[in-house]
Amino acid sequence: MGVVALAAGLLTLNHYPTGVFYDDGLYAGLAWALAHGHGFTHPNLPGSPAGVHFPPLFPAVLAPLFGTLSIPRAAFAGKVLDALCFAAASGLLAAHAVRIRLLGDVPDWLAPALVALAAVAIPVLTLLGALMSEPLFALLLVGAIVLADRPPAGWSRRTPLLVGALAAGALLTRSLGVAAGAGILLFVWRRGGAPKQLVRVALPVLGAGALWGLWVLRHKAGIDPAIASDYGSYFDTVKSVGLGALGSSVTDLPRPLSVLTLNWVPSRLAYFAFGIPALVVGCYGLVLMMVRSALGWTLVLYLGILALWPFPPDRFLWAVLPGLALTWAAGAVDLWRHTGRAARIALAVLVLGMTYGYGRYEVRGFAHRWWDLTARSISANFAEMLPALDSLPAGAVIATDNEPLVWAAIRRTAVPFYLFAYRGRALLEPTPAFQRAYLERSGVTHVLLSGTGTGSEDQLRRLMAAYPGWLAPAHLWPGGRTLYEVRRDR
Repeated sequence: MGVVALAAGLLTLNHYPTGVFYDDGLYAGLAWALAHGHGFTHPNLPGSPAGVHFPPLFPAVLAPLFGTLSIPRAAFAGKVLDALCFAAASGLLAAHAVRIRLLGDVPDWLAPALVALAAVAIPVLTLLGALMSEPLFALLLVGAIVLADRPPAGWSRRTPLLVGALAAGALLTRSLGVAAGAGILLFVWRRGGAPKQLVRVALPVLGAGALWGLWVLRHKAGIDPAIASDYGSYFDTVKSVGLGALGSSVTDLPRPLSVLTLNWVPSRLAYFAFGIPALVVGCYGLVLMMVRSALGWTLVLYLGILALWPFPPDRFLWAVLPGLALTWAAGAVDLWRHTGRAARIALAVLVLGMTYGYGRYEVRGFAHRWWDLTARSISANFAEMLPALDSLPAGAVIATDNEPLVWAAIRRTAVPFYLFAYRGRALLEPTPAFQRAYLERSGVTHVLLSGTGTGSEDQLRRLMAAYPGWLAPAHLWPGGRTLYEVRRDR
């Protein structure tokens, strides 16, 4: 249902500053740097180090926009492009599901309806309201799956290379795209793909992964270790977290989906009474989908990576929500056909309960525009402070939260103030001495406390207590928001 997805995407269009969701500001900075001949670098950081956190394809796609338009206009055009990409991905997935009977022998309207419902989920709309890479990732992923689902015996000589190229594009858009390359290869192999076909599918994926990996290994040392959690490579993340923490997200994986569908349950007992059967149906759907489509193998590997990755899975799940909806429905339809009356009644109750929960969540979300609550709040907050920041000398270096937003709005060098790292799933924060050393080697001239009651405020208070007089208030706003000037003589 591309039309529904496009309407949803256009509904979310806004003119909030680039960087309200942080990653959108990083994408914009990388695209601007590419467009202006600075290479794949972070222009907001001192010295403009190379980007190693995000793969380069999405910034490269945005680069022509940032090379010809102002940053606000380029960001808006990028959001329109995102809406078009997600609409195309949704329409292509829905049509493909009908064409190959992905859900089995069901009415033709069911698969498009499920894709449409997933496309207007509030978390998906939140992603579409910002400059994020998920829509392009979804389009490349769906394109690769549609081609890979054709019987290998009917492939032309170019088909496997095209499948591999689309999967490689997904990998170069989001690192999790590695699941697409591996999942599609496994599906083609299971369906009797010839060795030459398997090699041609694999070559673009392996080539893209190798080139990106070599770039990361060559340039990752340019990122200050203090900000590796936000700007460093995933190698740094795994190193800091430790292999012992891998797999710690398994139990958290169903949570985001249960929030969407089981938000109404009155007790923990009811939650498990609905949640466990829902999980069983979803797992059964994955097993079926692994036989029917490359989507199944891709989702199994994708979810497997999220289960290993020791961070909240929310955003990563929304990128594949239409595929997850189809997979769950495939399990439910097949169970309905092959079970007795009692099981069907239980399944009907489960479906009704989840449908009610999803509808309840959506109605409340649309009534209160939940998809842009965060962006609206951050935008209003920085709108008050940006004029004062813009009056600082051109050589000022500002340490703050949402530093990509500050750079995109006033083009001042800006670095993150809040520092964090993980040891396992435990959050580690810096000592005042570590934080001051980082700020000094970054050449920070000003520190902005953009909000109170945050981790940044706690770190700032500890820093000021350890080094009295090193930071002097230069501008105050209501609510405790303060711009500090660094005193070099202290």
